[in-house]
Amino acid sequence: MLHGKNVVLGVSGGIAAYKACALTSKLTQQGATVRVIMTDSAQKFVSPLTFQALSRNPVYTDTFDEKDPEKIAHIDVADWADLCIIAPATANLIGKVANGIADDMLSTTLLATTAPVYIAPAMNVHMYSHPAVIENMKKITAWGYHFIEPGSGYLACGYVGKGRLEEPETIIEVIAQHIQDPFLSGKSVLISAGPTRESVDPIRFFTNHSSGKMGFALAQEAANHGAEVTLVAGPVNLETPKNVKRIDVLTAEEMYQQMNHFFPDHDIVIKAAAVADYRPILTYDEKLKKQEGNLSIEMERTKDILKELGAKKTKQYLVGFAAETNDVIHYGREKLAKKHLNAIVINDVKAQGAGFGSDTNIVTFLSEKGFEKQLVMASKNKIAKQILELIDQELKDEAK
Repeated sequence: MLHGKNVVLGVSGGIAAYKACALTSKLTQQGATVRVIMTDSAQKFVSPLTFQALSRNPVYTDTFDEKDPEKIAHIDVADWADLCIIAPATANLIGKVANGIADDMLSTTLLATTAPVYIAPAMNVHMYSHPAVIENMKKITAWGYHFIEPGSGYLACGYVGKGRLEEPETIIEVIAQHIQDPFLSGKSVLISAGPTRESVDPIRFFTNHSSGKMGFALAQEAANHGAEVTLVAGPVNLETPKNVKRIDVLTAEEMYQQMNHFFPDHDIVIKAAAVADYRPILTYDEKLKKQEGNLSIEMERTKDILKELGAKKTKQYLVGFAAETNDVIHYGREKLAKKHLNAIVINDVKAQGAGFGSDTNIVTFLSEKGFEKQLVMASKNKIAKQILELIDQELKDEAK
């Protein structure tokens, strides 16, 4: 996906600058044309000649070094770029970007470019968690900059923690995934995610272990690939994916109302939420006091959101999720037929690397036409992308 792309690689002053050499080489091997801009501090760690040899292009180090009198160098480079990568990005450079400071070739070019910018931070663990750095990153994320989070491990300063520049291969993989062809362009996607809470009293409630990570990954990947996305989210501690419309709900009834409200206007509907099947018949306005003996709470069924959507779908491609602990394919097939779904995604929540709260997943995709595909363990974002690709292929097959 990077073949033929014009890439500006900005290198700021940290020991991780040596990794930018490998990144330059790998980008060039991918078929990208790379122009490197170095700060003064970066040159203390790596010579510009190294990047010149690896990129086979001149290296920019000075705003006032105007080699071509017909062009302003930083404007020319800013306009030339298809995308910009800052690796490593120090706390100082992130602060400059967040405050519109342009006092060298790199910061000036960043202020002038309209190309997507990917920032890969690298710094001491305490610097990375400092409120000023956090606020600066939040600020420029809101402007549309993309962050590639650092890894955790042994740092050059001797600390162990988060702050190590991500590996060049991972940086390229993240960017390549982000700039994939928008195969969902023109499609509207409705996704539910997370658990629900069914209250007993102001203190207690029934819920489940769903983290919402799989549904949020689906929303992010759908938006990344061109879809207009609405996300109905239960109570989770996750940031709203970029370019996604988020509706927060608490109970199964609230999720039922919102999913039914948005359902008619969407092409693809994915119910990834773990909705409560039961709720207390009686709830209390005051805290239920502890008493002698056992406590029984009578429960009633909640509405079956997926079954109702399946009964009234017209043009929608409807996908359910089934979190099982045994006979997963058998129960998945039953749910697929019983709820009139176009497809279902099944996973064994007891399997290592899958299930609630995990950053990875292992699932099987089943369609009503009998298509079956197991997706091996991968990050939930990668699994989400594969699921969406399978849905897109099913829709294309239907249109033939």
